[in-house]
Formats: sequence, C-alpha cells, structure tokens
Amino acid sequence: MARLGIILHGVTGRMGYNQHLVRSILAFRDQGGITLKSGEKLEIDPIIVGRNGAKMEELAKKHGIKRWSTDLDAALANPDDTIFFDAGTTLMRAELLSKALDAGKHVYCEKPISDDLQVALDLARKARGSGLKHGVVQDKLFLPGLRKLALLRDSGFFGKILSVRGEFGYWVFEGDWGVPAQRPSWNYRKGDGGGIILDMLCHWRYVLDNLFGEVKAVSCLGATHIGRRIDEQGKPYDCDTDDAAYATFELEGGAIAQINSSWAVRVRRDDLVTFQVDGTHGSAVAGLTKCWSQHRVNTPKPVWNPDQPQTIDFYKTWDEVPDTQPFDNGFKAQWEMFIRHVVEDAPWPYGLEAGAKGVQLAELGLKSWAERRWLDVPALEF
Repeated sequence: MARLGIILHGVTGRMGYNQHLVRSILAFRDQGGITLKSGEKLEIDPIIVGRNGAKMEELAKKHGIKRWSTDLDAALANPDDTIFFDAGTTLMRAELLSKALDAGKHVYCEKPISDDLQVALDLARKARGSGLKHGVVQDKLFLPGLRKLALLRDSGFFGKILSVRGEFGYWVFEGDWGVPAQRPSWNYRKGDGGGIILDMLCHWRYVLDNLFGEVKAVSCLGATHIGRRIDEQGKPYDCDTDDAAYATFELEGGAIAQINSSWAVRVRRDDLVTFQVDGTHGSAVAGLTKCWSQHRVNTPKPVWNPDQPQTIDFYKTWDEVPDTQPFDNGFKAQWEMFIRHVVEDAPWPYGLEAGAKGVQLAELGLKSWAERRWLDVPALEF
C-alpha cells in the first residue's frame, strides 16, 4: 500500500473539522484509503497542526489520529508529508501557503485565499512558477443540486440561458436572548477578515464561471443589518462589516445573475441556498441536494388577476430531477480529485488562479458598494 502524508492546519474550526477532517480525510482512512488507477491502495496519513496543544491532543485521541503537533515549521520540514492544507483564518492564509510552497509542499486550501487581490495574485504566480500542485476548495460545484444543474445545462435543456437567481443565507442569532450565535464573531469584524462579501462572492465567482458563464461585470450593495452582537465570551461587540450583500452580475454570453447573500434573513425556500436558472427552453431550481425542472412544454400559463386567489399550485408544475448516480460528500469528492492530481497527475482546473479570481470579485464588489456603481471584471494575468 502506498502512503500520502498530509499536513492539516486549521481543522479545529467548524468547516475545517466537519467537512475536511471528519467527512473527507478520516472518511478516506475509514474506507481503507483511495484506490488508484493502478489498482494499488493509497493510505492517507494525516498530521493535524495547530497552536493549541491541548485541542490537538484531544482531537487526535477522539478520532484515533496518530500524529499531531504545535510546531508547523517542523511539520513542513518533514519530507514524508507532501501536501499542506489550510482551513485557518483568511488573514494568515497567504503567508502560510507561501511558506509551505517554500518547503516544497503541494498546497490546497479553503477560500478566500487572501483579502487582497495583489497578495492573491502574487501567491498564485508563485505556486504556478514552483512546479508544485496547488488548489483551492470550490465545494459548491460538487453539491448534488448544482451537479444536476450542470447535467441539465450539458443536455441542452435550458436552450439559451437568460438569467440566474440565487438566494443564500439564514438568520444568525445575535446571542443576546438565550440562543447562541451559530457563526464566529470574527465574521462580523473587518479587521479580522470578516464580511459576507469577501466570504461569499468568492463562492459565486466559481459557481457562475463554471456553470453559466464568466463574470464580466458586477454591481453590489452591501449592508450591516445587525450592528451589535454577542461574542464567544458573552460580551457585546460592534459589527463593523457587511452581513448582507445584494449583487448583480453580467455574464459572458449575455445572461444576468442576481444573488442575495445574507446572515440576517429568515428562510422560506427549499434550502439555505437555491439557484433558479431560466432559459428559452426550460428552467430549473436547485438547492444543496435536490433540483426541480420545468420544460417549456410543461410551463403553465398564468393570467394576472388580483381579484381572485391564485388557482395554480406553481410548486406542483415542476418535476424533480432524479438521482441517476451516487453523490459523495462534495468536500470529499474534491479532496479525492486533488489527491489524484498530486499522485496520478490527473486533471485539475481549480488552482490558486481560481482563488485569485474569487478575491478579485469580492474586492470589486466592495468597491462597487463604496462607489455605488457598476464595475467591469477584467481578465487576470498569471
């Protein structure tokens, strides 16, 4: 059995722990590794690294992880570990990845890769010039709901795509009346890399680019709807960055996308994120896992009449797209794709260049909000 050593940094946070450590890396271990094209099994051997030794030791004991450390430099110096992964804070990410590249490690990370476009570009160029493998998480492309949208697109179902409407978000409790907040307080502090525009426009860039057309221009309005919250120590703090974003995008090919992102919205839709795609021949609505479609021959013909209750049950006029294949956890699916890229040189389109594109759109979104105008999204040079 072959072995692949992976350094995991930042896996005590919610996303790093649940999706990357437990549901991806440890899931590979529990299934006996990854079967390579040669038929050989690849053992995934992680080492978890963090500043808090007590947390690292507790995590290792809980999950039967053999190796943990508080010494990142020593971990990077070990030639037996070839991949460095980071899911820590945004403001530390570029420096950590640069350090890992200097140590000769392939790098994979959460996004955004920075809060500054020039830093992101420099990092992507350094990774490209190193000859090492590099990648950024693009998890929403691997969601079953969005994979079904891609299937409909590839089949020609939509005809010409006209528009995309996205709704993302949920109510994040303020923490001041008995229900604790379900997001960390740094999300609401600009100096700590917080803000929903920086967080979510990085996601919407790769979703739109890969499924519906390259983003060519953006108009974005941000808002800080909830100005005061309670932190992890039970103390009140002022929120000085955006907790909602209302953005419109012009896409290559002429489609228009509108995506609302908010941590101050109560959900009355099918999922925490939904995308409606309307085309000349058909439409579809997708959430995280499910997708419904309506072809033009099945489209009802409503008539506007405010004098009587609506007679059409619009939900019943859509057909669910069935599960025609098994869908693994989206983070795990992309992890396996990156690992095969490293070990087998398999195709991989999600390098740090994609991460820089996400930072670019977030930066332009913030600038659009500040200047209250549309901005073009120029091509980046790497």
